[in-house]
Amino acid sequence: MSARPEPRRADPVDAIIEQWARVRPDLDTAGMEVFGRVYRLARAMGDRHEQVYAPFGISRGEFDVLATLRRAGEPYTLSPRQLSATLMLTTGGMTGRLDKLERAGLLRRSPDPHDRRGLQVTLTEEGLRLIDEAVVAGVAEQSRALAALGPERAAQLADLLRELLLATER
Repeated sequence: MSARPEPRRADPVDAIIEQWARVRPDLDTAGMEVFGRVYRLARAMGDRHEQVYAPFGISRGEFDVLATLRRAGEPYTLSPRQLSATLMLTTGGMTGRLDKLERAGLLRRSPDPHDRRGLQVTLTEEGLRLIDEAVVAGVAEQSRALAALGPERAAQLADLLRELLLATER
């Protein structure tokens, strides 16, 4: 006796696809099926990350600034322009984040010794401690979400998404 496959559970995107199939059966909704789920997943995980980072007193956007400085390696310093480019933010948007993080004592801005007109942004000891704790909490939340797939399928999904991302960024 063979095991019957478990019926596929429907999600909100399935309902949208079914609606389109009724009113526009000529549409190829394959892209909608993929990107609808990617958008919903990004929003859901973004909300979960906001909750994870809240006890640290930071938002996702502020986490991104601190994490970018941390990934830069010692001395954990970048220019505001480098941060803006990495995070795809306007300089105005970056300034607001930097102001808040500096007031919280998590980073400091100082003159760039190589460019009299420039600034450097550096993690403080408190910023380094906080980002090291927050990144562990964020990665744990991602791991909890991926547990639904298991390691092999999660790796397969990562490969497929990488391939699609590279194809769309050309």
